[in-house]
Amino acid sequence: MIHVENISKTYNGTTVLNIESLTIPKGESFGLVGNNGAGKTTFFSLLLDLIQPTTGKITTNGIQVNLSEKWKPFTSAFLDESFLIGYLTPEEYFYFIGELRGQNKADVDAFLEKYAEFFNGEVLKQKKYLRDFSKGNQKKAGIVASLIGNPEVVILDEPFANLDPTTQIRLKKIIKELADDPNVTVLVSSHDLQHTVEVSNRIVALEKGRIVKDIQTSTETLQELELFFNV
Repeated sequence: MIHVENISKTYNGTTVLNIESLTIPKGESFGLVGNNGAGKTTFFSLLLDLIQPTTGKITTNGIQVNLSEKWKPFTSAFLDESFLIGYLTPEEYFYFIGELRGQNKADVDAFLEKYAEFFNGEVLKQKKYLRDFSKGNQKKAGIVASLIGNPEVVILDEPFANLDPTTQIRLKKIIKELADDPNVTVLVSSHDLQHTVEVSNRIVALEKGRIVKDIQTSTETLQELELFFNV
């Protein structure tokens, strides 16, 4: 599904990402971990053609992402609040995303009903703009919007940050349900090792832009990662 070949990104002479080879099969639940500056967001930004690689290429379904836009209809993401449109209400934003994804208002309304528990009465029908919501509720809106239209690839950067414990638990359930679909590839990056291990069947750890661990998750994975980062 996703293939990375000799990808690197350099800023002002400093290489922040350097991955020789990485393949993420269709249907995999992929967790990306690492300390600040490890290159996690840079990698996701390259996957989404938000920045240009210094060297190498990334292909999705055989489509090189920085040379074609044909990957966009089946790919969705929420990296941060910049993905939102602050002067819209959540409903207006969801309908806008739905229209881009070929969904009418009735489709979107039916879709949103499935996330009533996740929203916890704090997002819909609040009569205010997205820019006026808390960081946590902005994140709820962005994550759910990324799932509209049944994308085949879902990319979430630090999805658990700014969420209260109850919402984190509900989000883990949502991600696990996505991961159970063999047609959906889920990529999650997080500083929270436990959450990432719980929702991923494979974990890649980055350090200074390079892959230092690539493991299938098991009952020992969390301890292995904690030992690795506790140096």
